[in-house]
Amino acid sequence: MGKQEEYVLRTVEERGIRLIRLWFTDVLGFLKSFAITPAELETAFEEGMQFDGSAIDGFSRVQEADMLAHPDPTTFQILPWRADQAGVARMFCDLSTPDGEQFEGDPRSVLQRNLQRAADLGYSFMVGPEVEYFYLADAGPDPKTLDRGGYFDLTPLDVAQEYRRRTIMALENLGIPVEASHHEVAPSQHELDLRYTDALTMADSLMTTRLAVKEVALEHGIHATFMPKPIEAVDGSGLHLHLSLFEGDRNAFHEAGAEYGLSKVAQGFVAGLLRHGREITAVTNQWVNSYKRLVSGFDAPVWITWARNNQSALVRVPTPKKGKPASTRIEYRSPDPACNPYLAFSVILAAGLAGIEGNYELPPEIASNVNGITPEELAANGIARIPDNLASALDAMEESELVAAALGEHLFEWFLRNKRTEWDRYQRHVSRYELEEFLPIL
Repeated sequence: MGKQEEYVLRTVEERGIRLIRLWFTDVLGFLKSFAITPAELETAFEEGMQFDGSAIDGFSRVQEADMLAHPDPTTFQILPWRADQAGVARMFCDLSTPDGEQFEGDPRSVLQRNLQRAADLGYSFMVGPEVEYFYLADAGPDPKTLDRGGYFDLTPLDVAQEYRRRTIMALENLGIPVEASHHEVAPSQHELDLRYTDALTMADSLMTTRLAVKEVALEHGIHATFMPKPIEAVDGSGLHLHLSLFEGDRNAFHEAGAEYGLSKVAQGFVAGLLRHGREITAVTNQWVNSYKRLVSGFDAPVWITWARNNQSALVRVPTPKKGKPASTRIEYRSPDPACNPYLAFSVILAAGLAGIEGNYELPPEIASNVNGITPEELAANGIARIPDNLASALDAMEESELVAAALGEHLFEWFLRNKRTEWDRYQRHVSRYELEEFLPIL
């Protein structure tokens, strides 16, 4: 048994931990969990803990039900919320079949496989997200905001400062550093900026952050939602991802004196995101509601372009801090915070690596606001649009060899099947808009 496992066993005994929750996710990125007692912990580390995978969407058929959860001791943390959960810890798990094979339907394992491919090329993948979400009075179908605050407000209008402060304290207790937090553009909308780290740690951190935000909201009698577009007339919630590749301690995206301040590696990565942007959107924006955010007139990208200082671009290149080449990065702006981060990071990395390995040429920068360019000019410049609904996104994904390879056959098929079902249900739904608009006149 390794040092990390020994540390966990010692901490559980010294801190009087009564339950250890084993966490993993399904195909859609919903957190799943079952608990074990300290007496089972050594067995869990040595053999894994068995559970019924057939009950979880995207896992396995009934005849292939048995799964093993192997806790990752580096993710051990004591949960810091709710008195009734005192003495409860958690660990994320990697999943395998009973014969010891890595389970192809495990999103965390999918990301690990893609990160290994990057490592084989000499790269580590770093991610720093801006996580946006709403606080609402309740979870009812008519969203009730808590304030009328706006971007960066620090006034009595921002009644949720205490909720954010409590959330940040909980996250820091869980080993997740928060660089900044503030009120966002829309009423009752907020943002947490997590300090960049490696992609696997960050995917785990995002799963934890979503739960922590909701737990703290519940403590205060309100509801937090990561739904991309809960309120029609205001901005939706995005998950802007700051991305970079490192070679050891060196930022592979930086090259002194290079055009745009980007190395050949960085330019290839951006070109890969642009060329494969339509194919990966179903994964980075996986809900029918995601496409209510990706429309003109709000702070969300619609057209597949890149720029240095243009918030309408799909890929933005922020200005690095002076004298800090390690801060060179790109910002991918289309994802939303309701995605499965393990799968989203996987397809984003696959697209970027394809651009590097394929020596894709970086298209010209579009520095002006793309939303003001005519359709004819866009067509003349070969600028495509992000898919405008989930069905279009799934069509693009289904034709993509890149996404199929990144996700693996099992998860690729399960994801498409699940999302086609969601679209079919949405197609059959008669919305309030249709009733209000057409019932009186037709």
